[in-house]
Amino acid sequence: MKRLLILCAVGLGLAFGIAAADTPTTIKRDGVVLTLPQEKRAEVIGDKLRCLVCQNETVENSAAGLAKQFRGIIRRRVVRGETNKQIIDFMVHRYGIFVLLKPPLIPLTFLLWFSPAIALVLGLVVLFFARRRKQAEPASLSPDERDRLKELLS
Repeated sequence: MKRLLILCAVGLGLAFGIAAADTPTTIKRDGVVLTLPQEKRAEVIGDKLRCLVCQNETVENSAAGLAKQFRGIIRRRVVRGETNKQIIDFMVHRYGIFVLLKPPLIPLTFLLWFSPAIALVLGLVVLFFARRRKQAEPASLSPDERDRLKELLS
């Protein structure tokens, strides 16, 4: 019985050792070698940034060459130990606020954030004036015009 337990323990140890050996601890992406937690952080940052070529895709999902360069910049800065905010601030400083997928609410972006409300208000104003103009009754005919109309229709 004791031999069987030792054999089972050795077998489990080998199985866990093989499984651990197959699991990589580092990954190379976009020319940068990172640990798996660093890669996760880089993906989170890349998901917040817009590909300037594709415009509605994140840097992580885009296949454009510029997005690949962005991913390389992000990963190198993650490896250097910069915080997410420092990396995003660098990207905004270098490429402008348009690089953010969700721009902040600042005076520069007021039109972007409030344009749906402004369009709704303008639409309601146009609708109000259009209905008001439509409701105006045409002037009634004078007696001379009525006589002339009867003459023309007969």
